[in-house]
Amino acid sequence: MKKRQNRSGITLVHTGDGKGKSSSAFGMVFRAAGWGMRVCVIQFIKGKWLTGEQKAAAKFDTIEWHALGDGFTWDTKNPEQDIQTSRQIWGLCQRKLRSGDYDLLVFDEINYCIHYGWITASEVATFIAEEKPPWMHLVLTGRNAASEIIALADTVTDMRMVKHAFKDKGVTAQQGIEF
Repeated sequence: MKKRQNRSGITLVHTGDGKGKSSSAFGMVFRAAGWGMRVCVIQFIKGKWLTGEQKAAAKFDTIEWHALGDGFTWDTKNPEQDIQTSRQIWGLCQRKLRSGDYDLLVFDEINYCIHYGWITASEVATFIAEEKPPWMHLVLTGRNAASEIIALADTVTDMRMVKHAFKDKGVTAQQGIEF
């Protein structure tokens, strides 16, 4: 607990149209776990399929992983279900943050849900500003980060796409790179 009291918790936002937003957050997850920190990852979009990062996280006692989304929502056939799922996941985020059990929390792809209007930027920003312990680190990922989220953050990285294997060459998602 003393380590926590001396820590300045940072809120980070990884946004932009380039690759690497979640990957960067997961790098922090493993870095924190390597230092014995308690970590929780909550994924808004990723579906129920197993990923390499989940398999790696399972090797650590200090990493808790929740992949709770309905899949890639830009292909949605049921927006009401996407809203309901996002609201339920946001409720879990609130409980995990309030618990104080974690040194690092990752709300992976939450920015998409805010951008689509399923969760409001003001409710997320207000909740974080009022409830996040000062020693806790928090990472929010996803394209189109809202201005309220950017204003709240201590560090914001806007990842810019220069080239992309799928868009430029039609190369589909590759194991070990995208999942």
